[in-house]
Amino acid sequence: MARLSVLPFLALLIVWEAVARSGLFTAFVLPSASTVLLRIWADGATGELFIHLGVTLYRALVGFLIAAALGILLGLIITRVALVRWFFEPIISIGFPMPKIVFLPIVTLWLGFDDTLKITMVVVDAAFPVVTATIAGVAGVEKELTWSARSLGANERQMVREVLFPAALPQIMTGLQVALPVALIVCVVAEMLTGGKGLGGAMLGASRVADSPGIFAGIVEIAVAGYVLVQGMSAIRSKVLAWHPEALPPATV
Repeated sequence: MARLSVLPFLALLIVWEAVARSGLFTAFVLPSASTVLLRIWADGATGELFIHLGVTLYRALVGFLIAAALGILLGLIITRVALVRWFFEPIISIGFPMPKIVFLPIVTLWLGFDDTLKITMVVVDAAFPVVTATIAGVAGVEKELTWSARSLGANERQMVREVLFPAALPQIMTGLQVALPVALIVCVVAEMLTGGKGLGGAMLGASRVADSPGIFAGIVEIAVAGYVLVQGMSAIRSKVLAWHPEALPPATV
């Protein structure tokens, strides 16, 4: 099955190569797949690829981890404290669908152009899916579980730690799976708008000198990095939720 999953990507590369060599487009508009792959190989040989990739992954993952911790904590507090829920619910309702990248010029004035800017933008964007998933997960916990815990003398801390959080964990993991690619996307966009090192910054530099293969190489590199991150998060979900019914094999008749 793993080999079969590679076939669509190989087919896409073949079609890309054929269209690029057909003469329908100039090499500037659509460089061939082989040219782009050779460019990626050359960047890897010089180490430039790994520098930019490492910087982008560092910013995206640090921002994601901060957003995950803050999002889960805030989501749990919102579900348990009425005053906090009253304050944050309107903010979440307005902020979730809003493209937070519009705050980039303001955050740039406050924080400058270094890593802090990119990580902050990642945290702001990636925290919303985690918060909403945590709230939805806790809201979906069966009332019988909370009633049983209360009848057994569980205090508020024990209720959250031993009942609500484990029961809401599948929904929280779904929020994390949404937040991780968001973190990568926001990081790359911030790099493209502010320049410097990173995959987005490298694409911006390539566009400034009309380096078409460099731009397409950046697209491929970001796509591969995103795919690896998503697959990694899926593997983590399987490990974390090994006890959950979703991890059990389907029942056979």
